[in-house]
Amino acid sequence: MHKPKITVHYCVLCQWLLRSAWLAQELLSTFSDDLAEVALAPSTKGTFKIYYNETLIWCREQDNGFPEAKILKRRVRDLLDPNRMLGHIDK
Repeated sequence: MHKPKITVHYCVLCQWLLRSAWLAQELLSTFSDDLAEVALAPSTKGTFKIYYNETLIWCREQDNGFPEAKILKRRVRDLLDPNRMLGHIDK
């Protein structure tokens, strides 16, 4: 089984690098053994999208803003291993 890749596309003009890096760190802290990589991909035009392989799991425009870490972790978990418990995040 291939491990999935998470890619965070963020707008450099909007200076969303730190937010992107923080979310990448959160995902790596929770799913470090289960992910092939978490990549940061510079973009423009207000872009903030997160992909699980080729599947869009967050879009700033469609989801009305930026994700909380716990919401993003749930979306990754639901694709990676739906039966996995995330501890206090699941309460």
